[in-house]
Order: sequence, then C-alpha cells, then structure tokens
Amino acid sequence: MPHRCLKMKKNSRLSIILLCLLSAVLLSLPWLAKGLGFFALVGFIPLLLADQIADRNGIKKFWLYSFATFLVWNAVTTFWVALATVGGAVFAIVANALQMCLVWSLFRHAKRYLSGISAYIFLAALWLAFERQYFAAEISWPWLTLGHAFAQSTSLIQWYEYTGTLGGSLWIWLSNLSLFAAINVFSKKSWVRWTMVARWSFVLAIVLVLSVPPICSCRILNRYECQSEGRVDVIIAQPNFDPYEKFQSLRQSEQTAVLLSLYDAELQKDSTSNVLLLAPETFTGDIVLNDIDASPTVHSIRRFLRAHPGSEMLLGASTYKYYDQRSAPSLLARQIGNRYVTSHNSAMIIGPEGDAELYHKSKLVVGTELTPFPRIFVPLDNWLSEKLGYAGLMGRCEGQEEVSLLHYDNVPIGAAVCYESVFGEHCAEYVKKGAQALVVITNDAWWGDTPGYRQHLSYSCLRAIELRRDIARCGNTGISCFINQKGEIVSATDWWVRTSLRGSINLNQQKTFFAENGDIVGRVSTLVALLLAALCLMMALKSRRS
Repeated sequence: MPHRCLKMKKNSRLSIILLCLLSAVLLSLPWLAKGLGFFALVGFIPLLLADQIADRNGIKKFWLYSFATFLVWNAVTTFWVALATVGGAVFAIVANALQMCLVWSLFRHAKRYLSGISAYIFLAALWLAFERQYFAAEISWPWLTLGHAFAQSTSLIQWYEYTGTLGGSLWIWLSNLSLFAAINVFSKKSWVRWTMVARWSFVLAIVLVLSVPPICSCRILNRYECQSEGRVDVIIAQPNFDPYEKFQSLRQSEQTAVLLSLYDAELQKDSTSNVLLLAPETFTGDIVLNDIDASPTVHSIRRFLRAHPGSEMLLGASTYKYYDQRSAPSLLARQIGNRYVTSHNSAMIIGPEGDAELYHKSKLVVGTELTPFPRIFVPLDNWLSEKLGYAGLMGRCEGQEEVSLLHYDNVPIGAAVCYESVFGEHCAEYVKKGAQALVVITNDAWWGDTPGYRQHLSYSCLRAIELRRDIARCGNTGISCFINQKGEIVSATDWWVRTSLRGSINLNQQKTFFAENGDIVGRVSTLVALLLAALCLMMALKSRRS
C-alpha cells in the first residue's frame, strides 16, 4: 500500500510538471507570433489543473512549480533583453516570475478561508491589482501584462478604448476560469444533479464570455471611422545605426549627415507642403540645456531647416544641464569637478529659428536609465564609484513629474519616448493635456532581430486603440511606421535597413472613455482584492480563536 501511494504521488508530480510546462507554452505563444492572442484565453487552465492535483495529492511547495511556470514564460518571451544587458535580463525575468509566483501563493493561502468560486475571484482580482500597481511601481517591468497578449491580434480588442489593456487581462481570466469550471463540472459529473435551466445557463455564460468581446470588437471595428480634424505630413528617417557603433565609434557629425540626407531625398521628391521630420530616440548626445544652440547637431539641423521652409524636426536626444554650485541640485545629479550635471532622455522639436521645445522622458528603464530608491542606491553607487574607480553602475536620468506636449505648426503632439509607449495611462495623459496625435521615438536595435522589437511595436498599436490617436513611430531601425486610430499599421519600414518613410497622421480632439477615466478595471479589481484579502484575514483570526 505505501508503495502504491508513493507511485501515485510520483505520477502526480509528473502530471503537474507537464501541465505547468503546457501553461508556460500557451502563455508564451501570443508574444512570439502574430494572431495567437487566443491562446492566452486557455493559458492558465493547465496550471489551475496542476494546482488542483497538488491539493488532492497533498503535494507541498507548489510555489516551486508555479515559479518554474512563470520563469519559463518570462524567459521564452523576454530573453532578448539579454542582448542589451545580461544582468538586467536575469533580474527582470527572475523578479517578474517571483512576483507572479507570489500572487499565486497568496491565492493558495486564501483557499483555506475562501470557499468555492470566491477563491478564484480573489486570484483574478489579485492578479489584475498586481498588474495595475506594476505600472506605477518604482521598479517596473509590465511587459507581460496579460492584456498585451492581444497586441498582435488587434481585431479582437477594439473595446480597449473603454477598458484599456487591463480589460484584456480581465477577459483572459474570465475565459480561463469559466473553462476550468466547465472541465471540473463535466469531469465530476456535477451537471447530472443540475436542472435543465442551470445547465443551459452555465453553457450560455461560457459562450458569452468567449464570444461577446470579439463580437463587440468586430462591430466597433466595422463602424468606427478614423477621425480627421486636419492632418500633419511626416517624414520618418530610419538611420539604421548599429547601437554599439553609434555610441562608441561613429562620430555624431557622420550620423547627422546620414539623417539629413534621408530627409533631403524625400523632400526632393515633394517639397510642396509643410512637414514634420521625425528622428529616433537618443539620436544625439551633444546637447547641453544651458546653451542648446551651442550644439553642433542643433546648428546643422537649423541650417537644414532654413533651406527647407515649413519643416521642423522632432528628435530624441541625451541632454545635460550643468550647475555651477557647491551643493547637488538633486539626488541624481553627478559631480564633475566643481560642477554638478543632471542628465535626461529627451524628445525635442527644433525649428529653423527660436527656442526648442523639450520633453524629458519620465517612464525610465530601471538600471540603464533610472536609479530606483535613490536615497538608498545613489550613496551606494557613489561609494562604489570611488572605491572601484568607475563612472557609476546605474543610470541617473531625471524625468518629468508630469507629461508635457510638443507643438508643430500649433498642433499639440504627445511624444512617447521608447519604454513609455508600454504605459497606457501614461500615454492617456498626453491626450488629457490636448494631444491630437502621438509619436513614438525609440531605439530597438539593441535587441537584434528578435521578438523584442516586434512586441514593442505592437504595444503602440494598443495605444492607438485605447486613445484613438494616429501614431507615427520612428526607430533607429525597424519597425518605423504609421498606425491609424484602429491600431492598424498603414505603412512600415523593414528591419535593419537605412530608409525613410513619408506619410501623414490625422488629428483628433475627441477623448475615449479610457482617456477620460483611466484604468477603471484595475481600480475595481484592486478594491475587490483588498476586500477579499480582508475577509481572509478576518476568517483566519476567527479560526485561531476557535
């Protein structure tokens, strides 16, 4: 008998491993290929079944199995981060998997006190609450937010204009939990004891969960007409510099010459209209904010613009500001000799004359741009710099506390710099402030020809749907493109080619429900999770007293 129990437990562990692996695969597929978002609708079912088997067979430490599931999911979909920073990739993959594992472990703990469906409602609500807070956390990596699974299946989620991305996360959980319930009902033959009305109601509920969102999306897609309250002609230049060569050996004057030649070629074809010239993130690093016009790059750009009346340029730049003072102007400032300097990842718009408009990226990448919890880590970084004699381990970029707009020909435009395009509510702030169109400037070349740059592009399509704004997207290399208000890519460049792309972006002043009200799904889910957590705590205290 003991031998038989041991064998059953061993078989159960094997079943759990296989189910966890299946979940990892199903959850990964939407991020790896176009049009596979529907796999996320069943991605958690194997893990839920594995969790159930573990409970039934008394298998402890299920958190190891759930952690392994999330680790594989994270590694398979975001391995490409290692091409830019190995340490950052390991940290992001492991830390993200641990946080997902923590959510699942809290759910397993809650099952002791919450009976039946309420425990699974807690799991879904807690996961959505975790996703919401992750967008605002000091150390943030919300790349695998569940709603992003449909970023390459935009015909299914036109209703994001009401719910935002977390509406997709909610749909995924409703689908997984309803189908998981169906598996349990039919495997245990519970339906035999149900009335006919109960049976049909159950089936109808599942059908509605699976079908209503895509049907609504199809209806919205067919009825929505892209708004055009004017338009801006845009030329996107994709200079296609190898990032290591760009920042280490290629002179800025050579890069500027390449960029301007791309614009010149397009303008020679047609120079009849005013045009916004769009350049990628961190195109130049020679701009000091104390005297912008002293920059050789700015000087070359202004000379080019004077030769092409009606044109202005929006570009990304690593910018710096110097302070001649004894005390640091901020925690993140670095001391250089008798001066301090602050650094920024900026978007700026330059005309042939006059002042340049600037926006400093505020959603910064942890490690390479941002030093999190600066009161703790900045002194440590300074101490290590002194002892080891290096320039600093972590980035010290400073961003704006609130977004601001750039203006071309009196048209307000929101400029999302790279990573910022992942954050739906952040981009909604541009629209709240009056942006009639959006641009995204980025440098995805660090990641090579991997799923990374395609995933990043697809998130811009989500922003177009959520906010119903045209987007012009410019990368150092592919994919640069124009995206309409339905999230459809109108025209695009190829990967790893030096080229330019001309098109126009329609202007729209109307605000979507999501732009006006933000992430209601996330806020309601957080409230539900907190209420159920409080109920768990009360029941735990009650059980201890008894």
